[in-house]
Amino acid sequence: MFELIPAIDLLGGKCVRLSQGRYDAATVYDDDPGAVAARFAAHRLQRLHVVDLDGAKKGRPCNRDAVRAILAAMKDVPIELGGGIRTLADVEEWLELGVERVILGTIALRDPALVKEAAHRFPGRVGVGIDARDGRVAVEGWLETSETEALTLAREFEDVGVAAIIHTDIARDGMGTGPNLEATGELASQIGIPVIASGGVGSLDHLKAAASRPEIAGVIVGRALYDGSIELADAIDVVDAIASAEAACS
Repeated sequence: MFELIPAIDLLGGKCVRLSQGRYDAATVYDDDPGAVAARFAAHRLQRLHVVDLDGAKKGRPCNRDAVRAILAAMKDVPIELGGGIRTLADVEEWLELGVERVILGTIALRDPALVKEAAHRFPGRVGVGIDARDGRVAVEGWLETSETEALTLAREFEDVGVAAIIHTDIARDGMGTGPNLEATGELASQIGIPVIASGGVGSLDHLKAAASRPEIAGVIVGRALYDGSIELADAIDVVDAIASAEAACS
């Protein structure tokens, strides 16, 4: 099933959104991430995506209190968390606290063996975040761009138990101009791991386009839910309608 995944990005304990990954272009939407999560939890969701932006930048988990508040508010809705998770101890800590899936980004490039070990220890509970700038992997909270291509990194994790890959086109993130479905679809078609698109969803038409791509497993929606461009209930209805139409044709 195609997954519609709302996002909460944390910076200084607040719910924010960045534009193209720029920390100096953060917009604060709410001082209470737990309250935001509770509003999301009022809808029928498959999971929630949470990013510890401070952690991604500093290289260690931050915003623990905010994540705990989100966990309490979401109750039975699974939460995936990324940002600053660089060790097996970090992975274990978050999973023990109730996070359903951890997303490993920088460490996937720096130490792929660690990601493979985590995926082996915790089957189905480890995802890989591949954030790309012009097709090349960016790390350290998007502050550094490597020479490694997104597909090269993704292939590193074939058949090791990684649950999903989240592919973000940094140039689209927070801009509302539409996700890079071409790049995400191309990546998804060349690997056997489910690939989720992230960055750029700004309208229901963007969502329809993503949900209509059979090779893409889901999409993460952030800013559009906060600025009112998309209502979550409408987004859920759109995804349900496409799923129903596809089921009727199969």
